[in-house]
Amino acid sequence: MPDTAPQDAGPDTVRPSAADAARTTTPPAAPGGTPPSPADPGPAVPEPYLTELAAGVHAFIQPDGGWCLNNAGFVTDGDTTLVVDTAATERRARLLRRRIAESGAPTPRIVVNTHHHGDHTYGNSVFTPEATVIGHDACRREVLAAGHQLHAVWPQVAYGDVPITPPSVTFTDTLTLHVGGIEVQLIHPGVAHTPGDTIVWLPRQRIVFAGDLVFHGGTPFVFMGSLTGSLRAMEVLRSLDAVTVVPGHGTVTGPEVYDGIERYLRFVLELAREGRAAGRTPLDVAREADLGPFAQLAESERLVANLHRAYAELSGAEPGAPLDPLAGFSDMTVMNGGVPMACHA
Repeated sequence: MPDTAPQDAGPDTVRPSAADAARTTTPPAAPGGTPPSPADPGPAVPEPYLTELAAGVHAFIQPDGGWCLNNAGFVTDGDTTLVVDTAATERRARLLRRRIAESGAPTPRIVVNTHHHGDHTYGNSVFTPEATVIGHDACRREVLAAGHQLHAVWPQVAYGDVPITPPSVTFTDTLTLHVGGIEVQLIHPGVAHTPGDTIVWLPRQRIVFAGDLVFHGGTPFVFMGSLTGSLRAMEVLRSLDAVTVVPGHGTVTGPEVYDGIERYLRFVLELAREGRAAGRTPLDVAREADLGPFAQLAESERLVANLHRAYAELSGAEPGAPLDPLAGFSDMTVMNGGVPMACHA
């Protein structure tokens, strides 16, 4: 089917409201969170690109890996194609589909979502109904519950036509798929970045698509999941003995990336323990924290949201228990110099 063909809405498809649809005509955000004027289009964002990781395995990298600029990928044996994650906008999801077609791979029949966030799932409808969407039980639940979550945070982004399309096939712990002779293992590491994370592991190629369990060059984000669970997820990832790691955001890397993520998470946990014992708020702690080696990470404002999660867990909250999104994102705005975080999707 040509990329320009309209996609039929399935029984689980929820289209944007009239208000959401109106927002899609607004220009993308400028760094300060204000829609740019025609004379001020904002900084150019590099186009996504494909990188071949092994025969039949590609990563779709979206620079610069910041808010909403996630990675995807695909696996093909020449007869069947499986896509890992989609994108935050219809345009970017259609670009992914076009790049897959240009590579010579057949039309995708499977889409795997590593978690529910809109930058990884909004583009699902570009691949359905030809493709079946697969994800963890909690991923489906959270996609349906969250709806057009990105529209609420960044209403000025031109998302296009992105009806909510959750996984129609779900699993609880593990699921093995076969793309011809390529084995693809789906592994749920427990609540980590979100309640419904999925690791996509290719054992023969020793390639792992880690989703947002791994940010390469960006600050980890556990506000909607679990800090302690994210530490456990690093152990699950290490146990796979991957050679190549495709992060949810940032450039392709190797397993050495896990060490820096673990150090950062332990740093946050220690800040939370000390701050909570002293009766200080997560925002107070974040404002006064010395980031040290973590100062080089992008999206440093995520520290305060991560502290909110750490405080909740230290108070006995279950991993993944909902936190107040207004409090978390408002505090991140404060940490970002008083301006909303920019999304260039």
